[in-house]
Amino acid sequence: MSQAISKLEHELHDENHRSHRAGWLRAAVLGANDGLVSTSSLMIGVVTAGRNDFVLTAGLAAITAGAMSMAVGEFVSVRSQNDIEQSDKELEKKQLELDPEAELEELTQIYESRGISRKLAESVARELHAKDPLAAHLRDELGHHEATKARPLQAAVASAISFTAGGLIPFVGAFAPSLGGKALSIILITFVGLILAGIISARIAGSSVLKTTLRIVFGGALGMAITAGVGQIANISGI
Repeated sequence: MSQAISKLEHELHDENHRSHRAGWLRAAVLGANDGLVSTSSLMIGVVTAGRNDFVLTAGLAAITAGAMSMAVGEFVSVRSQNDIEQSDKELEKKQLELDPEAELEELTQIYESRGISRKLAESVARELHAKDPLAAHLRDELGHHEATKARPLQAAVASAISFTAGGLIPFVGAFAPSLGGKALSIILITFVGLILAGIISARIAGSSVLKTTLRIVFGGALGMAITAGVGQIANISGI
């Protein structure tokens, strides 16, 4: 019995929490999905406009420009989040220097609001203040955690690589000999890629495979349909 309990406790301690994956996973999923949808949509738009000679060029341009854009965009946006976190940290430092007792009371009230008795909350707050008050306030007051800390370079690299990988999937369809064959190949291959992206992202995030996959496939299908419609209009109008 005791061995079974020990085994269970060991398994609980070894749980695979996924919050530490939030930064790069969000960037990777967004990049792969965007790579699939934007590249396939652009090529389908070119195909429906009747421009067989530009399909490969459009695909390569979409992958290159998209990967660079995603990387820069992720880096800049996540770096901005870093700046906000650093600003909060500096402000908290000043507050602790100016009025440590008020900050101690603030931390005590935070623990009280979570269901801890006043006496125990005061004791916990004092012990944490004695050890590292800044870390305690950053964690419990502002919600800053090392596991979910914004990492600009990691997000940028994950985004660029996943966008390129996603974009290369529909690009394969552009090698079909005819316009009709290109359109059908791009669509079918893209749907396969979207399904794979949904399954992989759901597995990594620990979410529902069906719901995640349907959401990604529906979004991709909508993007391709709209772009194909625009391409058809351009073809009819002779643009």
